Amino acid sequence: MTPTLKTPKSLTPAETASLVGLWEAAVRQTHDFLTEADILFYRDIVRRSLSQVDLYVLTDDSDTPIAFMGLSSEQIEMLFVRPDEQGKGYGRRLIEYACRKKGMKRVDVNEQNPGARAFYGRMGFRTIGRSETDDYGRPFPILHLEKEERNHSLLPNRT
Repeated sequence: MTPTLKTPKSLTPAETASLVGLWEAAVRQTHDFLTEADILFYRDIVRRSLSQVDLYVLTDDSDTPIAFMGLSSEQIEMLFVRPDEQGKGYGRRLIEYACRKKGMKRVDVNEQNPGARAFYGRMGFRTIGRSETDDYGRPFPILHLEKEERNHSLLPNRT
């Protein structure tokens, strides 16, 4: 299976429900610090947010979403991979696209999500700041990450 990258400009209600379902499955797998009430709270926010970002969706051969990413003009706002598809390089593919093709250099991550912190570290992101609460004032610390710029030149600098 070679996933297809799609960039929907608008979503049907069914597509929205599918992405929110993917988000919820991924969050339940990776965000064990959230309560059921927290998940319900954020689910409505995610549903509304999908129309406020530039979406990039990887779909399988049957056009079912397996991963998605949302970008603002400033940073990667969201990235989620279906639990049964994690570890197959789909998140990496989306991040590389965001950085190389869209010039994204920043992302925020829940401090309490060690898997995501490790993933973004492997992708070259480093912590540049921390917020004690999330954007909604909830007690979930957020790490602000920025992609390291690497000098790939093999030649020494000469002055």
